[in-house]
Amino acid sequence: MSLFVFGYGSLLYKPVPHYVNCYPGFIKGFARRFAQSSSDHRGTVENPGRVCTIVHSDEWAMYGASHPCGKGDAFPEDDQVWGVIYEIAPEHSSEIKAYLDDREKNGYTEERIHVYGADNKVAFENVLIYVGRLDNPAFVGPQPIDELAMLIATHEGPSGTNKDYLYQLAEHVRRICPESTDHYLETLLAHVKHFEKAGHVPPSEQNS
Repeated sequence: MSLFVFGYGSLLYKPVPHYVNCYPGFIKGFARRFAQSSSDHRGTVENPGRVCTIVHSDEWAMYGASHPCGKGDAFPEDDQVWGVIYEIAPEHSSEIKAYLDDREKNGYTEERIHVYGADNKVAFENVLIYVGRLDNPAFVGPQPIDELAMLIATHEGPSGTNKDYLYQLAEHVRRICPESTDHYLETLLAHVKHFEKAGHVPPSEQNS
């Protein structure tokens, strides 16, 4: 049986191996946020960076209501997350599932979800996705957007700079669905660009 995987972060520009088809789509009831600590890709153990995860919107809202920084991170219009669905051929399904389990081991939990197409109808069912749970050790929750932007602008790990991760992610989300705006991503990106223009951090290689 083919495996279908929903990518919403770095999988947008670093596809899974052995995929045979790729489809745009979105999921409902989730929020994409830079709320996951990264000490193995975009930061270090001493200076962890931030990578995006998706969180159930209702859980994020409840968490934010009781968190000092949560009220400043209200993007209710971002209740859907655009990404891509990778179709993996049956002969590679077990291999890719094991690869993803290892890749997403730092604080992610797998779920199976429906993915919608541009017509707002269910396009795929039982799609594998890796979700950040609020009780996982790598979850750091919301931060003031300017503090988060400065952290992303200045941190780096084995996979590269944290800000280039953000630049590539935002660019690919725009390509997937130009009519849709991820307000959270665009706001965060604008803050990082502001710090670059002000000379607080070097410009990103991805900033054109």
